[in-house]
Amino acid sequence: MRPVAPRSPDGGDERARREPFLPWIAWLGALAAVTTAMLAVRARLDKAHVALAYLLVVLGAGARAGHRIGIALSVVAFVCFNFFFVPPYHTLAVAEPLDWLVLGAFLVTGIVAAQLLARARADAAEARERTAEVDRLSAVGAEALNAPRAEDALLAIAEVMRSTLRVGRCEVFVRDPPGGTTLVAQAGTARVETAGERSDDARAGAPLFRFSMGGAGLVDWVASSGRAALERMDGAVRVGAEEGYTSALLGLDVAGARALLLPLRVRDRTVGVLRIAGESALDLDVAQLRFLVALSYYAALGVERLLLVAEAEHALALREADELKNALLASVSHDLRTPLTTIKALAHDLREAGHEEAATIEDEADRLNRFVADLLDLSRLEGGAFTVTPEVNAVEDLVGAALQRVSGLVREHEVHVHLDTTEPLLVGRFDLVHSVRIVVNLLENAAKYSPAGSAIELSAERRDDEVCIAISDRGIGVPAGEEERIFEPFYRPGRPDVGSAGLGLSIARRMAEAQGGTVRYAPRAGGGSTFVLHLPAARESQLGAATSPSASL
Repeated sequence: MRPVAPRSPDGGDERARREPFLPWIAWLGALAAVTTAMLAVRARLDKAHVALAYLLVVLGAGARAGHRIGIALSVVAFVCFNFFFVPPYHTLAVAEPLDWLVLGAFLVTGIVAAQLLARARADAAEARERTAEVDRLSAVGAEALNAPRAEDALLAIAEVMRSTLRVGRCEVFVRDPPGGTTLVAQAGTARVETAGERSDDARAGAPLFRFSMGGAGLVDWVASSGRAALERMDGAVRVGAEEGYTSALLGLDVAGARALLLPLRVRDRTVGVLRIAGESALDLDVAQLRFLVALSYYAALGVERLLLVAEAEHALALREADELKNALLASVSHDLRTPLTTIKALAHDLREAGHEEAATIEDEADRLNRFVADLLDLSRLEGGAFTVTPEVNAVEDLVGAALQRVSGLVREHEVHVHLDTTEPLLVGRFDLVHSVRIVVNLLENAAKYSPAGSAIELSAERRDDEVCIAISDRGIGVPAGEEERIFEPFYRPGRPDVGSAGLGLSIARRMAEAQGGTVRYAPRAGGGSTFVLHLPAARESQLGAATSPSASL
C-alpha cells in the first residue's frame, strides 16, 4: 500500500515545503496581473469591483497555497488598493474617511477568509488521511480474513505495517505458556538486535534501564509484563509507565528510538509482541503512531487466531487418539472373550479331574474376564452405545441382588445394611441390572481397600427427589486433591496394588449418569471413604403390581 505523504501545518504538501518560493512568486505575479488589468480600466471601476477582484486572488491563494500566503496577499492587496485605486492616487493618504471603512473591511475580510480556507483545507487533508487509514485498515482486515493460514495473515499485516511506516523490519511474536515467545511472522530483511549492559540509570519520564539478555529477553519481558518498551540508539531501554493496550505508548518518546515493542492484547490478555525496528532511528509522527496502535490490534487478533488454530488441532488430535483408543479397547476386549471362555472351560475340566492348580487358573480366568467386561462397558459408555431402561424398582431388591453378587468377594468383611424405615418401601426409577453393577463395583472397591475383618456400611434413604445408597469403609481414604480424579479410568495414585485396573469407580459413575444420577465421594469421619450413589426416586404407588425381578438375577 502507498503511504500518504505528510502534510505541512498550514495545509501545504511536501512538495511546497521543498520549493517554498514558487507559490509566493506565482501568487504575487497573479496579484500584479490583476492590478495591471484593473489600472487599465480604473476610470470605469468602482471600489466594490476592486475589492471583489482582490478578494478572488486572496481566496485563491489561501485555498491553494495556505494561510500564510493568503494573509500576506491580503496585506499587499490592501496597500495596492489604497495606492492605486483610492484617491488621491499613488499615495497612501485617504481623502474620504469612509474609504478607510472600505479598506479596513477588505483587509479583515481577506485575512479571515484566508484563515477559514486554510482551516477547511487542513480539515479536508486530515479527513483524507483518516480515510486513507480506514482504507488501509479495511484492506489489512480483508487480507487477514482471506488468508488461508493464520501465519499468512500475520505476515500480510507485518508487511503492511513495515511498508506503511517505512521501517526496516516488523516482527510478530506469539507468547508461549511457559513465559517465553516465538517469532511467527517477520517482514523486512535488516536484522536489528538489541543489546547493552544492565544499568540503574533513571531519568525523567519513563523508567530507563538496560537489558543484558539482548533482544529476545526484551521481547519476553514485554510479553510477560504487558507494557510497551523501546530501545534507544545507545542501547538503553525505556518502558511504558502503565500496563494496558490503549495506553501502551504512554510515557514513551519514540523519537530517536531504534526499536519499538508493543504488547499484543486481546480481551485484557497479552497474546504476543509486535516489534518494529530500523538500522537508523525511527521517525514516526502522531498519525503513524496512531496507525501503528490500530494495526497492532489486527496483529493481536491474528496471533489469537494462530493460538485457536493450534488448540483446535491439538483437540482434534486428542479426539482422534481417544476414538482410536476406544476402538482398540472394544476390539481387544471382544476378541479376548472367546479364548477366556475356552481357558475357563479347560480349567474347570482339569479341576474336576483332580488337578488342584486348575482352580487357580479358573480364578484368574474369572478375574481377567471381569476386567475384559469392564473394558467393554467402558468402551460402550464412552462411545455412546450404552443403553439403559429406567423402571420403577424397589431399592431393597437392588441391595439384595448386589449383596448376593459380591458374597464371595467380601467374605473377609461383614456388611452392615441400614435401610430407611420412615417409608414402607423405598422405591426409585432406575435400570435394575446396571444399578446392581454400580453397587457391586462400590462394594468391591470398599472390600479391596479396607483392612481384613473391618466392617462395610451400606445404607439407603430418600432425600427429596433422590434415592441415596451410601457404601462406607475404613480403608486408607483418598488423598486431598484426588477426589474427582479417582473417577477417571485407570487412575490409582498412591494406592496399593489390589489387582485391579482402576475402572470400577469410573464405570459406576458413568452408569449412574446415564440414568440421571451420579456417584460422589466424601471422606468418612474417623477414617475411610464413603461413596454415595444418587438415583431418581419414585413413589410406592408407582411400583404397581410388578413382580420383583431380583429372583432372576
